[in-house]
Amino acid sequence: MAGTATLKLGSRPLQLGELRRVYAQPLDVAIDAASLGAVREAHTLTTRLAAAEAPAYGINTGFGLLANTRIAPAQRTLLQRNIILSHSAGVGPLLDDALVRLVLVLKLNSLLQGFSGVSIELLRFLEKLINLQLYPCVPAQGSVGASGDLAPLAHLSLSVLGLGHIRRRGEILPAAQVLAQEGVVPPQLGAKEGLALLNGTQVSTALALAGLFELEGVFAAAVVSGTLSVDALQGSDAPFDPRIHHVRGHDGQARVAQVYRELLAGSAIRESHRTCERVQDPYSLRCQPQVMGACLDLMSQQAATLLTEANAVTDNPLIFPDTGEVISGGNFHAEPVAFAADVLALACCEIGSLAERRLALLVDPKMSGLPPFLAPDSGVNSGMMLAQVTAAALVAENRMLSHPASVDSIPTSANQEDHVSMATHGARRLLSMTANAWNVIAIEFLSACQGLDLRSPLTSSAVLQRAHASLREKVPFAASDRLLAPDIEAAAAVIRGESVQLPARMLLPSWR
Repeated sequence: MAGTATLKLGSRPLQLGELRRVYAQPLDVAIDAASLGAVREAHTLTTRLAAAEAPAYGINTGFGLLANTRIAPAQRTLLQRNIILSHSAGVGPLLDDALVRLVLVLKLNSLLQGFSGVSIELLRFLEKLINLQLYPCVPAQGSVGASGDLAPLAHLSLSVLGLGHIRRRGEILPAAQVLAQEGVVPPQLGAKEGLALLNGTQVSTALALAGLFELEGVFAAAVVSGTLSVDALQGSDAPFDPRIHHVRGHDGQARVAQVYRELLAGSAIRESHRTCERVQDPYSLRCQPQVMGACLDLMSQQAATLLTEANAVTDNPLIFPDTGEVISGGNFHAEPVAFAADVLALACCEIGSLAERRLALLVDPKMSGLPPFLAPDSGVNSGMMLAQVTAAALVAENRMLSHPASVDSIPTSANQEDHVSMATHGARRLLSMTANAWNVIAIEFLSACQGLDLRSPLTSSAVLQRAHASLREKVPFAASDRLLAPDIEAAAAVIRGESVQLPARMLLPSWR
């Protein structure tokens, strides 16, 4: 369907590269038959618990503050239907297809581990949604990241009832209509199945993973763009000497410095000023390994946290067939995801901030030795003056957005859920931040390439010249002022491509 291998679920933990692939494009998934034995055992136990008199949370009792309310046997199927209906209280813009697809895969992966008590029929239904590219419409707002991502997962689950809407190949239609056209019959909800669908951190985790994947691209492009700026500004490669980074000992710093050295190797521009009198470059040039390396280390650490969460069982209560127990706990509390999202936000903010400072050097003739604002005939031409202002505005916005979400707990559900993670909106803001950062890097890339042209006939390294050429295929040298917005948009598209990102990709957690 998507021209890629089928992703098997249930046989082993998902890998970060596989999750990146789920986010990047539609794909087929297949449930490993070997995992269904545990699913069947847990479902059998759940059915037995539902028929028993002993209280089992969410199986024969109400939810949240209503946990002590016993539900009559005749109403226990209605209980599961009602929780989906009553919790579908989300608002705001819809999550896009890539995010919903990732949520569906994460939810299916969690349920397949055999601790949730759901039926095989429900799992097959989710499998069909993914493979047929039928994406339930899920409003982005309404979760506080505890007791699971209740509201968005409820909207995702409406399709199990044949309710709500589904987006199929970009068209939003009533779920009942789409399912009938595709020949997909929703399963009958059994004991605990509504609760198992709603409990879990899959939405916040998917949003945080999407933020991570976007940030990885920003990071890779920023390394290349930052190296272009070093050459355009006739900066030194001495700060990238491996001995400097060895004595400090941070892995990310040393690995990033190596990429900077490799990118600059063979630059005629660098050789032209090897004996210049400048002793030290500004921090935004010479401290790139220290800043970008620290960001890389943080990204790697949060990637590990999010990978653990992607393979976790996070609904409640959990079913343990080996002992015949149902145990209530709090795996749905998304604090690990909230912290990861907050840290990724800080890294995103710093990557963009450092790039904007390099851009400021490029447009300042006192620091660059180039024409003011990189305009060949400055005065009548303003060059990159306002492009730098735009970058500054985006950096300022990201600083505001980087405020930690995890510290903003607010009690819900009549104080039963009295401490919550705020992981969902904390993760969602990463996509706004990375969108801003992409444009900051695009503006720096555009300006650094202009600076390289102004150093002609000297050239940069072969790798950096290829990156420069990839831009020049879309955006010509700015000999005079012209409409800048299309140039920035084109540069943003170029830096998303392999020709720019490839030199730094192997640094990234999901590409290793």
